[in-house]
Amino acid sequence: MPLTITEPSKEIPVMGEYEVVVLGGGPAGIMAGAAAARCGRSTIVIERYGFLGGAGTAAGLSTFCGLHANVYGEHKQVVHGLTDEILERIRSLDGLATPHLTLGGRIMAQAYDISAYKIAADEMLVEASAKVLFHAMVAGVIMDGERKIRAVVIESKSGRAAVLGQVFIDCTGDADVAAWAGVPYEKSPKLHGMLYPSTCFRINGVDVDAAGAAWEVVPKLMEAAEREEGRTFPRKGVILRPQKNPIEWRANMTQIKNPDGSAVDGTDVEELSYGEIEGRRQIKDMFAFIRSRAPGFEHAYIVDIATQIGIRETRRIVGEYQLSEHDIVNCADFPDAIGVNGWPVEAHVAGRVDVRWQAPGSRGFNQLPFRMIVPQKVDNLYVAGRCASMTHDGQSSARVTGPCFVMGQAAGTAADLALRTGTTCRDVDVLQLQERLRADGVYFG
Repeated sequence: MPLTITEPSKEIPVMGEYEVVVLGGGPAGIMAGAAAARCGRSTIVIERYGFLGGAGTAAGLSTFCGLHANVYGEHKQVVHGLTDEILERIRSLDGLATPHLTLGGRIMAQAYDISAYKIAADEMLVEASAKVLFHAMVAGVIMDGERKIRAVVIESKSGRAAVLGQVFIDCTGDADVAAWAGVPYEKSPKLHGMLYPSTCFRINGVDVDAAGAAWEVVPKLMEAAEREEGRTFPRKGVILRPQKNPIEWRANMTQIKNPDGSAVDGTDVEELSYGEIEGRRQIKDMFAFIRSRAPGFEHAYIVDIATQIGIRETRRIVGEYQLSEHDIVNCADFPDAIGVNGWPVEAHVAGRVDVRWQAPGSRGFNQLPFRMIVPQKVDNLYVAGRCASMTHDGQSSARVTGPCFVMGQAAGTAADLALRTGTTCRDVDVLQLQERLRADGVYFG
């Protein structure tokens, strides 16, 4: 039996009551909060950091994946709606780069300036009249019976407090609220299962002309060092690309393992703590290699290491439908579609990244079903983002930013419909939801 201690019972002050409570300010949370607030719903977005953006800011990604698809051989943006607005806001701050080809030149990704994204997300929610509560972490739920959440409990520098709500949207990435409320979920085994995390960093002072296509050169240098010197690296291949200002490059070339070789679990605080140190150790080694071997990086320096380790997978709820790899590679359609996703299956397995593509000659994207954001057992909850209802392999695709934007906008809009009609979250009229999303610019293919 683990050692325990009893906390004395006490009353928790209520910080506020809202129609829609969004937990987590990543891409799904931004869109859920904006969509609900623009429907006129009193909305709060609760975020543990002092800024929005989730992995796109805190984990230093600086690239939106999943906005585009390879549609019959032509690269097109397929995620629209509120996504177009956040892109335009970043562009107006001179923070948007030209989309570039990635994953072997087979699909587009969109690089951006992290600071511009933070500001654009702030402005989008504030102008929508959503309340944003930073530096607060959800720590528990209070149920009203077995099927309804009454409040979430948060912890902050102000102490513990409760936030009451009518509809809750779990965008925590780890399905924290859903799990505590009793929603069934899955979690892949850490060894030979769960996707491995990474720690990203940014490099400045690059000689642009000398560096050339360093994203092609560095992997070859790594292969040569392995073959000729017996060196080992955290994983095969790297992501090394220039930012909007080409003297600054982003680097994603770590893979964070526990000492036993298993993936660091983003819901285990001790493993997370180990992973942060291990990530920075790997960065030190990888940057020293790049600086000593790669042309154009001789006088470069690390300008920033991400605020946190980049977690790809933890809990995934088991909802009304689980999006699968079969759906991804076969470009599935759904009658309850809420938008589309064009990213392939991108599985970060031990020592490498496996990519499995849509069928050759296909339209290059699948629809996302409303049922994947609808949990079992709890009636006033949606779950959007990388913790939505997906299989392990399905999540290896739909965890990226584009589909998270789609799920968030759908969840915020559906929350308004549930409140307007007095139904449970699962019983909203999907045709009405689709009409609303189309009117707001969402693309269904």
